[in-house]
Amino acid sequence: MIRFENVGLRYGTEAEVLRDISFTLQPGSFHFLTGASGAGKSSLLKLMYLAHRPSRGLVTLFGRDMAMVTRRDLPELRRQIGVVFQDFALLDHLSALDNVALPLRMAGTPEADVVAHCSEILRWVGLGNHLHAKPSILSGGQKQRVAIARSVINRPRLLLADEPTGNVDDGIGMRLLYLFEELYKLGTTVVIATHNEALIRRFDHPRLHLDSGRLMVVPSRGSRVQEGRAHEGRAQDARANDVRPNDARWE
Repeated sequence: MIRFENVGLRYGTEAEVLRDISFTLQPGSFHFLTGASGAGKSSLLKLMYLAHRPSRGLVTLFGRDMAMVTRRDLPELRRQIGVVFQDFALLDHLSALDNVALPLRMAGTPEADVVAHCSEILRWVGLGNHLHAKPSILSGGQKQRVAIARSVINRPRLLLADEPTGNVDDGIGMRLLYLFEELYKLGTTVVIATHNEALIRRFDHPRLHLDSGRLMVVPSRGSRVQEGRAHEGRAQDARANDVRPNDARWE
């Protein structure tokens, strides 16, 4: 799905904001992206949704080398990616429903289905009474939920979210994470940038952790427990099958 090999990113002549980034995300995986403010999380997400090209290294997305992708190819690739931006990126002249409907209408979905699907997802995120409201009269948390609804409406192959729960209360935040979890179970690859440790503890997934532009992959707690049990099991098997040679060195 996504592969980075020795990727670096710099803006202009400044020092690299991302350095020697290497990782692979398998299709249908879920990762949290963590790190302090300024660590490079937003820059890494921009590389993933093709807003930037790396200064060096290899980025492969959906099996394609991004260095070989032309501007003409970008719209098709981006239609397979759902993105939740920190600044929401809503169109002010469109209602909540029409903002959410954009990916479906661009894909040629019949209008009756568009309205039905968009109304359903907006009700699910608690905006059933704001279907026709313009962004200018919505709160920050409400705009965030519209942006999230838009990002998932067409079940993208890849979902990237930059602090998706930053403007909502804990109850709504948990509900939104359950929505992302359901997409993950349906096969969507999910990457969530967040500082919310409570959500990270609640949903046990691996982390991509950035520190000063460098990345470390941190396994989930469950995988560490399983790995520990497997290691102990191998050790027990080795002890059970330990047939030592008749040699003075073993005495």
